[in-house]
Amino acid sequence: MQAILAVTVPFFALVLAGYLAARRHVLPESAIPGLNAFVLYFALPCMLFRFGMNTPLFDLLNPAVLLVYLAAALVIVFFTIAVSLNERVQLKDASFGALVAAFPNTGFMGVPLLVALLGPAAAGPVICTILADLFITSSLCIALAQAQGSAAHGARTAALRALRGALSNPLPWSIALGAVFSVSGLKLSGPVDVVVRMLADAATPVALFTIGAVLWRASQHTHTRTALADYVPVALIKLLVHPLLVLLLAASAQVLGAPLSSFQVMVMALAAALPSASNVSLLAERFGADNGRIARIIMTSTVLSFVSFSLLAWAFGIRPV
Repeated sequence: MQAILAVTVPFFALVLAGYLAARRHVLPESAIPGLNAFVLYFALPCMLFRFGMNTPLFDLLNPAVLLVYLAAALVIVFFTIAVSLNERVQLKDASFGALVAAFPNTGFMGVPLLVALLGPAAAGPVICTILADLFITSSLCIALAQAQGSAAHGARTAALRALRGALSNPLPWSIALGAVFSVSGLKLSGPVDVVVRMLADAATPVALFTIGAVLWRASQHTHTRTALADYVPVALIKLLVHPLLVLLLAASAQVLGAPLSSFQVMVMALAAALPSASNVSLLAERFGADNGRIARIIMTSTVLSFVSFSLLAWAFGIRPV
């Protein structure tokens, strides 16, 4: 456990540092969008490009990993909606709650954390989960959110809008470009390679710091009181039910002969055990959902995941590389 904590503590400490810096106004609130933009459009794409360039294409787009992970995500989405709906939480809010229950923070936190724990081989399965969540899970949940009180055409329009948003996201394109380099055997050289490497090296610390700042900002822009029963169970679904379901479905797929290794199963389960994606609070705000509830789910999952994620890694017997 001590070796695992030696990896996880610095990651969560940087998230806490970002939160405290924003709360104490050392980092002005007006600077948070710029920090987020730097990570999203510069540092993280360079990091994912480098992983894509150094990872075999089949590992980046493994059909078995994609199908098992997507199956688990779909079950989590509909299960979370079913248990969330009540007089206070309507379909729109339940759908965004389902999105944070099924969409872990794999981009900003998961890739660097799992690579630090398991080595570069973890990048392929984690990138598979990112693509699944960006294109399928998020589009489905946004479509369900917009289906409340509207015709099927409205939900379809929302799904297409979400898909266009995923296509405008630089992360999948950086992964795709890395895959092209991987297949063709191309390599960067000279100053270009140095610039990309410098930006990639900045991705992990700045992304973690930004998560904390975004969490603080989301907590400041919540104007509704939310009952514990409306957000704590969703955070527990994210941290406990999601990884357990991934394990069960992956084990069943292995029994049926799916080409899944124990290492891939472990990576998928650990990815599912990550806290909720922090940027979903911005999506909820944009679509008029209860951003206060979503922010509380994300905050709760982030705080609790330090313990739950570390325990799961310890249960797997991981020895950081």
